[in-house]
Amino acid sequence: MQFPDDDNGQMLAAMAESGIDLTLELEVDFFLVFEDKRDAESALEALSQQDEEGELELNFDEDTSKWEVIICTNMVPEYDALVAKEIQLNDFAKEFDGVSDGWGVMQHQDGDGDFADDDHVHDEHCHH
Repeated sequence: MQFPDDDNGQMLAAMAESGIDLTLELEVDFFLVFEDKRDAESALEALSQQDEEGELELNFDEDTSKWEVIICTNMVPEYDALVAKEIQLNDFAKEFDGVSDGWGVMQHQDGDGDFADDDHVHDEHCHH
């Protein structure tokens, strides 16, 4: 499989190389980052009012001292769909003084240890 030579393409290539079947739906987490907790909470509230598919989670990242809104959604990780979703979420986050900070997949399959996130804390908003 060929992928564009950018961050999204490189991530998809690495996932495919590790044995993840990119033709199947996976739980993809999109990250929105905010300096201020109130902005993050406002964005989370607005997302919860939309017909957005998936689970939502609010997280404080101690390493960056920033607030993250994580949107966990089931989708086939297809390049154009990922890019379109990132653009949509970045435009949304800007309304609340935030930015999109990429996406990730937290799958535990043979050979995909590079994508494991042992620090991720699950709560009632994020069901992996």
